[in-house]
Amino acid sequence: MAAVVTELEPEAAAAAAAEDATRDGAEEAVDTGPRAPPLLAGNRLSLDLYPGGCHRLLHLCAQQSPQLLQVEFLRLSTHEDPGLLGATLAQVPGRLPCLRSLVLKGGQRRDALGACLRGCLTLLPAGLSGLARLAHLDLSFNSLETLPACIPQLRGLDALLLSHNCLTELPEALGALPALTFLAVTHNRLQTLPTALGALSTLRRLDLSENLLETLPPEIGDLSSLAELNLASNRLQSLPASLEGLLSLRLLFLYSNLLTSVPAGLVHLPLLARLDLRGNQLRDVPPEFLDTPFVRLQGNPLGEALPGPLSPPGTPVVPEMPRLFLTTDLDSFPVTPQGCSVTLACGIRLHFPEGAAASPITIRYRLWPPEPRLVPLGPHDALLSHVLELQPHGMAFQQDVGLWLLFVPPRAQRCREVVVRTLSEESWTDLETHLEEEAPKRFWARCQVPHFSWFLVVSRPVSNSCLVPPEGTLLRSSGHPGVRVTFPQGATEEPRRVRMQVVRMAGRELRALLGEPEAAVSPLLCLWQSGPPSFLRPVTVQLPLPPGVTGLSLDRSRLHLLYQAPPAATWDDITAQVALELTHLYARFQVTHFSWYWLWYTTKNCVGGLARKAWARLRLHRVNLIALQRRRDPEQVLLQCLPRNKVDATLKRLLERYRGPEPSDTVELFEGEKFFAAFERGIDVDADRPDCVEGRICFVFYSHLKNVKEVYVTTALDRQAQAVRGQVSFYRGTVPTEVPEEAEAARQKKGSDALWMATLPIKLPRLRGSEGTGQWPGTGLSLAPLNLGDAESGFLTQSNLLSVAGRLGLDWPAVALHLGLPYRELQRIRLEFRDDLDGQIRHMLFSWAERQAGRPGATQLLVQALEQSDRKDLAEEVQAVLELGRQKYQAGILRTGLAPGDPAPPSLLASESPEPAQA
Repeated sequence: MAAVVTELEPEAAAAAAAEDATRDGAEEAVDTGPRAPPLLAGNRLSLDLYPGGCHRLLHLCAQQSPQLLQVEFLRLSTHEDPGLLGATLAQVPGRLPCLRSLVLKGGQRRDALGACLRGCLTLLPAGLSGLARLAHLDLSFNSLETLPACIPQLRGLDALLLSHNCLTELPEALGALPALTFLAVTHNRLQTLPTALGALSTLRRLDLSENLLETLPPEIGDLSSLAELNLASNRLQSLPASLEGLLSLRLLFLYSNLLTSVPAGLVHLPLLARLDLRGNQLRDVPPEFLDTPFVRLQGNPLGEALPGPLSPPGTPVVPEMPRLFLTTDLDSFPVTPQGCSVTLACGIRLHFPEGAAASPITIRYRLWPPEPRLVPLGPHDALLSHVLELQPHGMAFQQDVGLWLLFVPPRAQRCREVVVRTLSEESWTDLETHLEEEAPKRFWARCQVPHFSWFLVVSRPVSNSCLVPPEGTLLRSSGHPGVRVTFPQGATEEPRRVRMQVVRMAGRELRALLGEPEAAVSPLLCLWQSGPPSFLRPVTVQLPLPPGVTGLSLDRSRLHLLYQAPPAATWDDITAQVALELTHLYARFQVTHFSWYWLWYTTKNCVGGLARKAWARLRLHRVNLIALQRRRDPEQVLLQCLPRNKVDATLKRLLERYRGPEPSDTVELFEGEKFFAAFERGIDVDADRPDCVEGRICFVFYSHLKNVKEVYVTTALDRQAQAVRGQVSFYRGTVPTEVPEEAEAARQKKGSDALWMATLPIKLPRLRGSEGTGQWPGTGLSLAPLNLGDAESGFLTQSNLLSVAGRLGLDWPAVALHLGLPYRELQRIRLEFRDDLDGQIRHMLFSWAERQAGRPGATQLLVQALEQSDRKDLAEEVQAVLELGRQKYQAGILRTGLAPGDPAPPSLLASESPEPAQA
């Protein structure tokens, strides 16, 4: 490391030259932008979100701004030139002496597959050891291979984050950090740990997950203050008995390792609240492990015998295949030739057999919401799942990979089947699928995949196929034994693949459509083939006669054979063009090319038009539309499209938290049909959304999925004067250019081709008194004023909490759990705001704050939750706000002559209202 320091010193000495060389460009980067954001915000300097962060910092240092002396929080991206980055960091100790939090992270840029890229940081200048007040150092997503020598000299360091680097070991000098309470070294290449780790007596949280650790030093049991230890996704086969001495331990994560045994005393630790042992090699555990509710043992071969015969003495034991359980913040995982079993955070499972991958690879996944371009559906198919994307696309494996997809069970199961559909060589194909039920209402579709692409689960009519050889063959329908196709010898010169589907139509719906009691139809027969469009010899098709009709009693003038050639939607009557052979139960005819065929028995003349309507009826779903407003926040509107038979149950569940008008009249939608929700009469969508087209919310209807969205609305009208009575209208397909304020004319169009479907009223109540002051600009929310905390310990206002919410990002679930919110409530928030991350964060934070209003210690609970969630930067800022509030409170007391020693009546003290600090 000495060589490293000497190499950095010339860069530090050349910092002035770097400043001069970049001053003109830096001034332009800082000052010339028409909307350049302010760099200094109080004691915070955030340069990681804008290009040229090093130039900006060098420019500020060159100006010798006195505000730099007050900066306590600095964020800088490491996606910079390494030389420029080193020269910039060399300026930090002298220019920012009060620095308490330093974030030097990569990860702001992504590669072609969407993965975060590491920053270029490999070294730190030795001068950073002079930051005597530094308490928080974040070096995540960089290229560190060894720990910089200056870090163990930062004796005041409280939190050290080194995740997503290339570290293979940690130095013994790390034990010289007497104030360290949090250490995160996840997603590195650690194989061993230093024995000096046990000297960190103040350490409360240690995260070493996603490394290559095979053993732990016994000294780890000396961490007397340790409350949380994460060793998940390593290669541990055993644990030291010294772990039984961690008397302060509350959370212990050991999932996805190779453990064959665990110390029996772990379960008796006095404060332990969770012990996660999922996905290990445990075949036997002490009985108390099985009876303790906080121990998780899923994915272990408990009670199973060792596989195969005993190995000869001296033969090394080959560990079983590792099991990985991914959390919500991970979108990739490694696969080696050894193979593994993986459970994604969304519940999807994959099994890579040994030898499936010839070399180590990284698999990336993403779960897409369904949309037409990703969901290829046939006329009678139904979507049962979201779309899973696995990368790298098209990569072939040495052995097929097992895939388990969760799906919603179809409501209609007669003569239908569930299959996994995938994109293969620019065409969609259905894989051989097996269904499994793990628990009530939890269904899996299992298949074997030779390569990665997009995958989804669909329900389709039962499909039968065969390979037709030149010798001829017979194809039967497994769901309708009376439907068969006979291929004579010589019908084809080369073998070709043919496929058959049969669709039923209920006689009651047909009679209602035709208004004819005696009308009947046969099952609809759909035939496809590969190869040439026609056969060399006629093929015989057999269809059952319509129900209630026999070949002995029917009136041939009422029997019609209809034909359709997709994609055309017209049905042609070809009865006169073919020779119909009738038996007692069946009708036979011959064709030379395949299409769709349907037998009708009716007195009507224009059968083709009726067949088109009947075919549309087969594919239409009857639904109702609802628009509800949240009781505590009327600007939050829930829009949902529900099957007609689920409306009452859903409303009964929702009306505890929402209120609104009655559901719309029944409308009919096709699977995968687009429709829009347009807010009218003075009400608009509050924020930009990816699903918002010209102010109208876009839906895609899938009958088995939840077609629901929550939207924040606003108005330009004066709500102080009166309530705003608006409406939301639902339209099919393309929304009209000018949405009519009055939908009376559209209400007259009740046919399925009408664009307008329904209009429901929306009311934003009048704001009274202080309600208007509680509205947050730009968020569309209006809650009663809220102050968290008290005068002596400091207040957090709505503005402060909104600032915290705006920066939590994807860390909000961890913060919520550390705040004490149950996991079930987190799932409910995700469900209610599934398309709105900001809504999830705001709802979580403010609903918690409302419950904590008036309770002592709430602000410190928030600070502690932020620290435990790796957000030391936010925790420090909240502490600074609270400290400023306390100073203003003391100044107010002195100003009014109520200092200590000058007693005053309690009522007067209670009436004193300090000015809250603003973030």
